[in-house]
Amino acid sequence: MKKEKATLSPEQRAELLSLLKIRFEKNRNRHQGIEWDRVQEKLENNAEKLWSLYEMERTGGEPDVVSGDQQSDEFYFYDCSAESPSGRRNVCYDREALESRKANKPENSAVGMAEDMGIEILTEEQYRKLQAVGSFDTKTSSWVKTPDKIRKLGGAIFCDRRYDTVFMYHNGAESYYASRGFRGALRV
Repeated sequence: MKKEKATLSPEQRAELLSLLKIRFEKNRNRHQGIEWDRVQEKLENNAEKLWSLYEMERTGGEPDVVSGDQQSDEFYFYDCSAESPSGRRNVCYDREALESRKANKPENSAVGMAEDMGIEILTEEQYRKLQAVGSFDTKTSSWVKTPDKIRKLGGAIFCDRRYDTVFMYHNGAESYYASRGFRGALRV
C-alpha cells in the first residue's frame, strides 16, 4: 500500500523541501552544527523518505531535523509540532489493541499509522531528547514505543510535559483519547 503512494509530484516535492528548509532555518537550536544543503541532498536522493516526511507534515507533525550521526551520515527528523500531531490522535497503541476492542473502536492505531507512513514511534529516550530542545505536549500526550514486557501484559506507555517536567505514564494499550496521539521519527 505505502509503495504505491510513495511518489510525490514535482510541485509537492518542491513545496515540502521549501517548508522543511524554512523550519530548519527558523529552529537552529534543534540541530546545531548541521547544514541544510547536506540534509536536502540526502532528501532529494530518497523519494520514499521524502514521502514519509510529507505524511508527517500532512498529519500535523511539523517534522524537523533534531540530530545527525556523522559516522552513518544520517539525519534524524522528529515531529516538532507544539502538541501531539492533530491528524494522529484518537488512536490506541497498536493493531492488537485495536482488534481487542469490542465496541467504540478508533479508526487506527499509533503503531499501524506509523508503519503506513514509513516512520517509527519515538522511544522514551527520543521523546526526552526532543523535550530538551523545546516544550512539547503541554496540553496533549503522545504514545511512545512500549517495551515488550509491558506490552505483553496489556499496557502501553505515553509521555507529556507538565509543570516544566517530562512525565511517562501507563495505560491499557486499547485506550484512546482525543488529546493523545503519537510522535514519529524518521532516519534519512
